[in-house]
Amino acid sequence: MLDLLWLVALLPFLGAALGAVLGPRVDKRWTTAVALGAPGLSLLLALGCIFEYVRNVSPEPFQSVCYTWSAAGFDGYMAHEGGYQRFFVYMNLFMGSMLLLVLGSNYLVTFVGWEGVGLCSYLLIGFYYEEKFPPYAGRKAFIVNRIGDFAFLVGLFALVSRFGTLDYRTIFSAVAASPEAMGEPYLLGMSFAGFVGLCLFIGAMGKSAQIPLYVWLPDAMAGPTPVSALIHAATMVTAGVYMVVRSNAIYQLAEGVSGLVAIVGALTAIFAATIGLAQTDIKKVLAYSTVSQLGYMFLAAGLGAYSAAIFHLGTHAFFKALLFLGSGSVIHAMGGEQDLTKMGGLKERLPSTYRTMLIGTLAISGVPLLSGFFSKDQILAAAWGGSKPLWVVGWLTAGLTACYMTRLLLLTFHGEFRGSEEQREHLHESPPVMTWPLWVLATGAVVAGYVGIPRLGQFDIHVFDRFLSPVLLEVGHHGEAHHASVAVELALMAASVAIAAAGIWLAWKIYGAARGLEGGRGWAERYPAVHRALVNKYWVDEAYDATVVRGTWASARGLYRFDAGVIDGLVNGFRHVTVGTSMLSGFFDKYVVDGLVNLVGWLTQAGSRVFRRLQTGLVSQYAMVVVAGMLVLVFFVVLFR
Repeated sequence: MLDLLWLVALLPFLGAALGAVLGPRVDKRWTTAVALGAPGLSLLLALGCIFEYVRNVSPEPFQSVCYTWSAAGFDGYMAHEGGYQRFFVYMNLFMGSMLLLVLGSNYLVTFVGWEGVGLCSYLLIGFYYEEKFPPYAGRKAFIVNRIGDFAFLVGLFALVSRFGTLDYRTIFSAVAASPEAMGEPYLLGMSFAGFVGLCLFIGAMGKSAQIPLYVWLPDAMAGPTPVSALIHAATMVTAGVYMVVRSNAIYQLAEGVSGLVAIVGALTAIFAATIGLAQTDIKKVLAYSTVSQLGYMFLAAGLGAYSAAIFHLGTHAFFKALLFLGSGSVIHAMGGEQDLTKMGGLKERLPSTYRTMLIGTLAISGVPLLSGFFSKDQILAAAWGGSKPLWVVGWLTAGLTACYMTRLLLLTFHGEFRGSEEQREHLHESPPVMTWPLWVLATGAVVAGYVGIPRLGQFDIHVFDRFLSPVLLEVGHHGEAHHASVAVELALMAASVAIAAAGIWLAWKIYGAARGLEGGRGWAERYPAVHRALVNKYWVDEAYDATVVRGTWASARGLYRFDAGVIDGLVNGFRHVTVGTSMLSGFFDKYVVDGLVNLVGWLTQAGSRVFRRLQTGLVSQYAMVVVAGMLVLVFFVVLFR
């Protein structure tokens, strides 16, 4: 089965190509079958490959060289909208690119997938191109990510200059064999490991929406909700985390950059969590939640807890995709409405959506025995062992997460309905094609954490750690974060449960018990300055607009005026100097060059008039010419024998 690993990435590309070729020529049922069948087959193949790999006694990473290309019918959500085929072509293209990113055995293939998912993200954010905001949001995402991608490329060039290759195993083997060479001074007063690690991390900051390059992700919610669930919550935005963990051998030798990764992750986590407390767009709350959880993952990666970072990446994919698809079900029931202030009381009308979103909310809040509890506990344990201040930030972020997610659940499903009568009449549970995926993801949000049950003394059934161990190298005296004692681990678990309970209780106290929006207004009146700052997202977008955006426009206008005043003047001066030359060249061009061209044309016409008389269209005449030609040939053969 492992020999078929290459098909895992290829099948979605084939699905995208087939969907683009078929396009509107076929029924939507065929489009759906192709769009879902291709990644479905990829899933089955991937599961088979994982099963065969796990059964294998050897813990060595598996690598399959496919090609050396460088010597170095459903009625559900969106069914009534246009661009049906276009949507699924983009989605299949994205899935193929994402699989290429993850399955690539070298940085170059990873970068091709990296850019592919960025392109698909741009296309899908701006999917509703006839509206004003989505194309703007798509351009914003594309431009912000170019900053990170440029740094990523610089890091790759540095790796090529040192190792002559971008192959993961070759580079990491060389790093492990000679770690002291990575600490030699390189550029900007940094070691080689530090420089490359910083470049790669800047790329990750753009792709995974970390401060200060996070501003594109909240606006990416302008795309369809399934896109938000798959791309901007579960997969593409975690590519930066994946890349940092994949490069763990480099980051272990760049302690300063690893510390920066942890600090940026922690600040992003708590910064975005505070913004989520006051947003009223249901998808914006989830978007800032995603930014915050990505910060959690980078916190773990920066502290050397690489397994915990990927573990939280996996559990987060289940409950965050569940919450986004659940919000899509709510928006579908509300006729496109996304404002939390116009919802409420949907619990009875949307029972499946409510129950699954409740599971997702409890999982992301870190409630015991659900997936988020296990992965967050590992990150907080790593932070406790690595940096107590960062542990405090992560611990407070866990409480804020529980608070804003409980607030979202209460404002959406509890209390009185605050929408219009037309919206009230439209309320209904989503069809099974929308609710079944919610239950599948809810199941994952419950059970996914059990592959990473934390170590408690000698009790160790952490399957996930052992699965990742082949790619988590230990370079020198570095490696995975050390684990705390049983007593400390239990105390940290209790602390994480306590802060989650506190966050849920605070949200219930403010918004629960039928208080709804009134409780929120009271809190806003009590702390107006804080509320304004959170509602306006700390005015970061306005600051970017006043500096970067307007500065760019001012520079462009200045260059335009320079071009109009100076460059055009030089061009005009040159034009006057060349007037005489142009007059002479005009005479030569008219009477010599054009004369020769005209002569060739006249000769061609004269010859065509002669040969045209031979083309009469009469078969009998053509037969006579053939016979005459044969006689001439016979004559010459006899004559010169």
